[in-house]
Amino acid sequence: MINNITLGQYIPGNSVLHRLDPRTKILWTAALMVVIFMVETWPEYVMMGAFTLILVLISGVPVKQALKGIKPLLFILILTALLNIFFVDGTVIFRIGPVKATYEGLVSAFKLFLRLVMLVITASLMTFTTTPMSMTDGIEKLLKPFGKIGVPSHEIAMMMSIALRFIPTLMEEAQRIMKAQSSRGADFDTGNIFQRIKSFIPVLIPLFVSAFKRADELAEAMESRCYRGGQGRTRLKTIHFTRIDLNATLAGIIFILFMFGYRFISSMI
Repeated sequence: MINNITLGQYIPGNSVLHRLDPRTKILWTAALMVVIFMVETWPEYVMMGAFTLILVLISGVPVKQALKGIKPLLFILILTALLNIFFVDGTVIFRIGPVKATYEGLVSAFKLFLRLVMLVITASLMTFTTTPMSMTDGIEKLLKPFGKIGVPSHEIAMMMSIALRFIPTLMEEAQRIMKAQSSRGADFDTGNIFQRIKSFIPVLIPLFVSAFKRADELAEAMESRCYRGGQGRTRLKTIHFTRIDLNATLAGIIFILFMFGYRFISSMI
């Protein structure tokens, strides 16, 4: 399961999404997340799903890799779906004692499932196509106006980028620890859900020790290079908006206007 965690991974490429300015990707990722929660009708779900699939194809990221990030969340997705099926009022499909499954709950669960899948894929595409350094610069630039009211934009951006950067590293470390303990007789794959969770506890202690060790090494490396924050800092590669960002923004606006224009026209008919 740990191998399926894709958040924070960067896949090198030269696609349109790779060449977009990180600020464009961050803003549009946030905008698409809001739009995903606003879709209601089945045609809107089809349009949003098709748009998400087009983004995956344009990015050059394998579809299998994009879907891989959903596997760690399957338990949460299934649990949320079941809660909707059995606790939403409507036309009863079947009943087991006091618990009843409704048609409206089934539809609501399926819609929620689609929303969460599209959210995960959209967020994953941003990290797949953006280097940690570009992500840091993009977040810092977006937060820079808030610096006038005392918001430490550079420090926040640096912490977020380091956290994202260390997710794949810690997952690899956890995988090595699990393999080492499996060779000594530990079992992580059998038993019920509570037994499997309990079996992961011995992995957490060496993982935390390794994480703190890596954090100390990173702090010493940054200090030895005279790191003093973002003030007066120069960059080898600067980020800037290009025509690709303008075209991507126009395409996104046209899609959103078309989707909600369809909703408005449908409501008028």
